[in-house]
Amino acid sequence: MKHPFLLCCFMLLQLLTAAQSPFTFAHVSDIHIGSDRADEDLRRTVTDINRNPSLAFVIISGDITEFGADSELQLAKSILDSLQKPWYIIPGNHDTKWSESGGNTFRRVFGSETFSFSHAGYTFIGTNCGPNMRMGPGQVPRENIVWLDSLLRKKDTVTPIIYVNHYPQNTDLNNWYEAIDRLKQHNIQLILCGHGHANRQFDFENIPGIMGRSNLRAKDSIGGYNIVTVAGNTVTYEERTPLLEKNRQWAVVTLRNHNRMYDTTSFERPSYAMNDSFPNVRIRWTWQDNNDIGSGMALYGNLVIAANTAGEIYALQTATGRKKWTFPTGGKIYATPVVSGNVIIAASSDHYIYCLDAATGRQRWRYATGKPVVASPLTANGIAYIGSSDGHFRAISIHDGKLKWAFTGVNGFVEDKPLLYQGNIYFGSWGNDLYALDAATGALQWKWNNGSSNRMFSPAACTPLGANGKVFIVAPDRYMTAFNAATGAVIWRKSIPHVRMRESQGLSADSSEVFIKTMDGGLYGVSATADTLQLNWQASLNMGYELNPASPIAFNHLIFIPTHSGVLYAVNSKDHTLSWKHKISNCLINTIVPLTKNTILVSTMDGKVTCVEYR
Repeated sequence: MKHPFLLCCFMLLQLLTAAQSPFTFAHVSDIHIGSDRADEDLRRTVTDINRNPSLAFVIISGDITEFGADSELQLAKSILDSLQKPWYIIPGNHDTKWSESGGNTFRRVFGSETFSFSHAGYTFIGTNCGPNMRMGPGQVPRENIVWLDSLLRKKDTVTPIIYVNHYPQNTDLNNWYEAIDRLKQHNIQLILCGHGHANRQFDFENIPGIMGRSNLRAKDSIGGYNIVTVAGNTVTYEERTPLLEKNRQWAVVTLRNHNRMYDTTSFERPSYAMNDSFPNVRIRWTWQDNNDIGSGMALYGNLVIAANTAGEIYALQTATGRKKWTFPTGGKIYATPVVSGNVIIAASSDHYIYCLDAATGRQRWRYATGKPVVASPLTANGIAYIGSSDGHFRAISIHDGKLKWAFTGVNGFVEDKPLLYQGNIYFGSWGNDLYALDAATGALQWKWNNGSSNRMFSPAACTPLGANGKVFIVAPDRYMTAFNAATGAVIWRKSIPHVRMRESQGLSADSSEVFIKTMDGGLYGVSATADTLQLNWQASLNMGYELNPASPIAFNHLIFIPTHSGVLYAVNSKDHTLSWKHKISNCLINTIVPLTKNTILVSTMDGKVTCVEYR
């Protein structure tokens, strides 16, 4: 016999397959507690599952809530606790993108955002999908990828694996390949997902995939879920309608023992070939975190201050990227640290605002809030101005951490950095409101509402800009609005025909123009002085479909544009042509921080801080 080792592996696989007993489980997805009658639909499903003794366990593949609110998560948990069978759950984009807790409540309520368990000879693995707090394509968080590495290192390559993620494992996820390439080194047999609200079969690089329907009734009178039977090398999906007690078989999938048979080189992967066209741009250094970085950065001398979703605030040396100090907090951080003099003001989703010594990272004081803080602070004149998720917006003394004033009338939670302009503080919330407060007293000067009942149209993820007596915002309702800064009167509120605006805007160095990056991948210059929406120019580039809310930055005759695909664009600020572009990652760019005349720092959501040098 020429290949006895291969024969032994084959025989072992056959024995393992034969040893696996048939079993049945429920696949529930896209529950969306908080939307119309979702709780009733879920209760019906839980009751129906409990009546079925053949179901061994339940898989719940994300979008548990509509808006990621604490109350929605707690209601979902109270209903799911009625299940009389083991159940395993992961978050979806609705649970994480609009999370007032930065994803901490999901972890606290459900125990984890990942799962791994074994049943009847199979290993089931589930991970988070993002996007976390920043609009963009999905992304398996960096810390989940590190966890998956650790998990798979301990496992053999023979045991069959069924992988669960809310998103389909394709380019809907920025880093789909990171999970799939790892799973291909093992016996991955099936991938389950939700997100699309419809029953659908997929082929994920020759790996069978199943998308399960939403549990919502939608336009029907009854919601539904799927009953999954695994028998031998066959998986059967049946759509189950509670109350009617009807099953409809709609998919039969044949499983194969793969055991490293999958090719990892013949499928689409992100290309960095564009970098070869711009040899004047190079990477000086890159710091790779083991967690996501979901916030911006600040500079203090020769240190760059960053934060991650492990709850760490840390300092890297700008010359080398080496870490100098780390300060741990108790929750994920999505707020950008700010340097004021020789201290750092930083907020965490652990319910605290911190003041740290910038040189050493030692705590000077901390201020407790009623709920997590995912909003970024702004500092001026010895005061830190910051919103939170507890309905408060605060002014805190940087010197001693004592409260100067608090505005307690915020509807929804605050996510972004406020604007200080002409004596007022301006910020939006996820309650569809834009606020103007007196910076000295916190008194409400004016408030504006876009008139929508849809919270996802709120002006919350857009940092307001102030120029020429006006305040500007761009919101997910695809309108740009200019206000009288003093009175809140709408000067103009317009959309651009055939252009989809969304949240991303920046200001020119002379405050004469507002740059807007659109969902269609365009960059426009809008007059900051005109009494209506006046387009001054359109850049000659096309970045493709683009959702990143981060702001374009004007610096040194260039406009730097962050994208959700990890590509950094540099546009000439005089003729608005492309100067260069460079792909740093395949995940969202959080922020761009100018360092020197020809050096910038860039952080990306997959845990990278990169120093980029250009000529």
